[in-house]
Amino acid sequence: MKESSTMKKLSLLAAALIFSTGVLAAAADQISVQEPYVRLAPPNAPATGAFMVIKNNGDKDVKVLKADNPASKVTELHTHLNEGGVMKMRPVAAIDVKAKGEAVLQPGGLHVMLIDLKAPMKEGDIVPITLTFDDGSSKKVDAKVVRPVAAGMPMQHKH
Repeated sequence: MKESSTMKKLSLLAAALIFSTGVLAAAADQISVQEPYVRLAPPNAPATGAFMVIKNNGDKDVKVLKADNPASKVTELHTHLNEGGVMKMRPVAAIDVKAKGEAVLQPGGLHVMLIDLKAPMKEGDIVPITLTFDDGSSKKVDAKVVRPVAAGMPMQHKH
């Protein structure tokens, strides 16, 4: 009798593991990423930022806990804070993406920081960025390297 109760426990444990594995993939499946890009860094700059819109199409809030990429030695989630009138970048532990909502990663706000670049980037390069979520699932995003557009630059319109 002992063996059959042990077998029952093992079967239940195996079923729980199989079920939880299915749930683990769920967060990444509910997430879509739009407009991912990496800002072209000036020559010899040691770091740059990546920006995107992370949409959560699911019914549960999701947190992005980390990001990785092969172009830099260190990758961190960051935000900009106004401290006494001075804008400063600071790492954040996570980026929240509410259910049926989105997180906008943009210059001057939340972003992915690529620190200690391994090689200079060129406009048009693709940087694969892997986002890891709070349930352990992950999503790979291909971010194109683009030249930054200067803020406040007047648009040229031909009439």
